[in-house]
Amino acid sequence: MSGNSKIPYQSASHAAGGLLPIHASRPISFLNPTRQRLAPLRKTRKDQEGHVDSQQQVADDSQPHVEYLWRSRDNRKGRHAVHIRYTPAHLQQRHILPESTAHLRPILQNILRMMTHFPYWDVSYLVATIFTFGSVIWVINSFFVWLPLQDPSTEFPNESFTAGGVTAFIGASVFEIGSVLLLLEAINANQTRCFGWAVETVIKRHESHEDLISTTEVKPEECTHHHSERHSLFRDGLKESTPDFKRSFQWLPSLADLRSHYLHELGFLASLIQMIGATVFWISGFTGLPGILNYMSQGLTDGIFWVPQIAGGTCFILSGLLFTVETQPRWYIPAPKVLGWHIGFWNFIGGIGFTLCGALGLASSSSSGVAYQSSLATFWGSWCFLLGSALQWYESLQKYPVETKKESI
Repeated sequence: MSGNSKIPYQSASHAAGGLLPIHASRPISFLNPTRQRLAPLRKTRKDQEGHVDSQQQVADDSQPHVEYLWRSRDNRKGRHAVHIRYTPAHLQQRHILPESTAHLRPILQNILRMMTHFPYWDVSYLVATIFTFGSVIWVINSFFVWLPLQDPSTEFPNESFTAGGVTAFIGASVFEIGSVLLLLEAINANQTRCFGWAVETVIKRHESHEDLISTTEVKPEECTHHHSERHSLFRDGLKESTPDFKRSFQWLPSLADLRSHYLHELGFLASLIQMIGATVFWISGFTGLPGILNYMSQGLTDGIFWVPQIAGGTCFILSGLLFTVETQPRWYIPAPKVLGWHIGFWNFIGGIGFTLCGALGLASSSSSGVAYQSSLATFWGSWCFLLGSALQWYESLQKYPVETKKESI
């Protein structure tokens, strides 16, 4: 046997009855769990009659400790998180472990992937890129409406009225499209457990001598999420021979599923509120077009231009807050180490900016200072949305996040 060869010995996920649930949590007590930790079993203890007691199944401390991290947000996005705890002794034994995706090299690789990989069949990728495109449009719009107030010398004829109105309508329309896809993503979240990692115990020859040693190999494996199905945009991802095969994705959930499952899912509720907010916000994008806004009275302008901005922006705030809370162990405990937390947080701040724009806009006709702050709120709110959307784009291409922790002996 050569020094680099290895003999498949046993799959850890099947070695002792599958997976051992460790902990499940939810940030809000009356809603469904949003995260769960499970560990592949290494070995078992048997009673005097030779039967395996599931309560006595234990992990082998001589191997790195691997946990599957199921999160409801990751599940919607087709992501498979794993947490690995290891010691220097494990590294000396040449265990085959993936690198933490929080390190610089994996981060740069994923940023490069954003420029070179275009999985148009992945609904999560489409959601992220559409929101990024829409946020760029809103940033451009914010320059049209805020910069002339900040530096009047830069203004060109009808900049705020024409350029600002057209870009606002396009941006609102793009947000509406992205919000519809976001809701469809939540409706079609994989309801089966798909962990996406193979944890195997292998036997290989130690490089320094002839003895065979037992090591652990952790590597990605094929999953059943629809995100990996290239032949159809919204396909279940299961093979036709499986009993759960579906030829198309679900457009609308049944009333029974809505009552029993979706209305208890934080991600679905946040997506639904986001779509409602985008729909209401689109009204102000339409009524702000040249040829409409300039023919309305002040009262009508307040009612169908500024008020929809306030209502839509309020929905954006609530949606961003729910997406943020979804990633947290408790509703009051932040989770800054989770990428999805930052996405929800920056969208939450962006929603505040858009809401302030509408709220201040109601009084902008009577004060130039208020009009300036209203336009400025659109400016920084758009940048917050862009940051959150760019992180979501990054997230959509990182399907196998790895968390590692090095422990002392």
